[in-house]
Amino acid sequence: MALEAITGRQGMLAEEAHDFHSWRRLVTQSFVPLEVTNGNGHTFRGTMRSRTLEEVSIVAVAADCHQVLRTSTLISDADRRYFKLSIMLSGSGLLIQDNREALLLPGDIAVYDTHRPYTLAFDDNFRSLVLMFPQQLVGLPASAVGQLTAVRMPGDAGLGKVISPFLVEIARNLDQLSGASGARLAQNAVDLVSTMFSAELDMSVSANRSSRAQLMARIRSFIEANLRDPELNPTSVAAAHFISYRYLHLLFREENETPADWIRNRRLEQIRRELRDPAHAHRSIGSVASGWGFNDAAHYSRDFRSTYDSTPS
Repeated sequence: MALEAITGRQGMLAEEAHDFHSWRRLVTQSFVPLEVTNGNGHTFRGTMRSRTLEEVSIVAVAADCHQVLRTSTLISDADRRYFKLSIMLSGSGLLIQDNREALLLPGDIAVYDTHRPYTLAFDDNFRSLVLMFPQQLVGLPASAVGQLTAVRMPGDAGLGKVISPFLVEIARNLDQLSGASGARLAQNAVDLVSTMFSAELDMSVSANRSSRAQLMARIRSFIEANLRDPELNPTSVAAAHFISYRYLHLLFREENETPADWIRNRRLEQIRRELRDPAHAHRSIGSVASGWGFNDAAHYSRDFRSTYDSTPS
């Protein structure tokens, strides 16, 4: 058979392709629609072991040389948006996305976005592990993770020294993953990946420490410009500046503040100014407070009293 099932125990799907046509079909079925081209033009052999746990797909791939392309024509607005994380187990691969290229060697990790074009090229036999998961599972905005696509994250440095061996063990024991424990392990893998992304983003910002004051100035200007938005919070501020929530707190901690307290205090000051301004005498206290992002009157009143030792009235 050109494409045959190897095993299906405990919900794991394992298939082997003996020709390139079958491999092309298998790749698209296992991931998202892709163009697949044969690297040697003759014989081809590939195997794929996969398991889907909740929303996370874990796929171990071993194949001859070939190339996969996610083109603009294959991307639909209706497509669910996924990140794919790849770790090379043996051989090498070249990942291209967002005008960046990453040469991946055994142990290396890289991420790519299925909602933007990308290319993966393998010039020889290789083995890899691929995690595919919805973008919302990562505790970072997609725009921030977009700075890391096609960026090599070495498996022998930083958090890669922890995460790479963990993912390698998942590949080795894929047939053992099942049920609630397997789903938790898959989510743990995504959480670890999210932590690594945060660390990579923090390092990229910290690389130019002289820009820290400029970054803080931009953050404060952004907060001032958006104080009236009730959705303004530390998470949205971090996302708007392509940094992690943790790094935002670090920036404010160096100035003995927290971002939440600074946002709250700036709002309270604007409200106090308007309450003291006769031009706003016709407005209720609740109207003034809600105009500056406080929708909970009781919460606002407590914050105002604790800050100014006086009631708003």
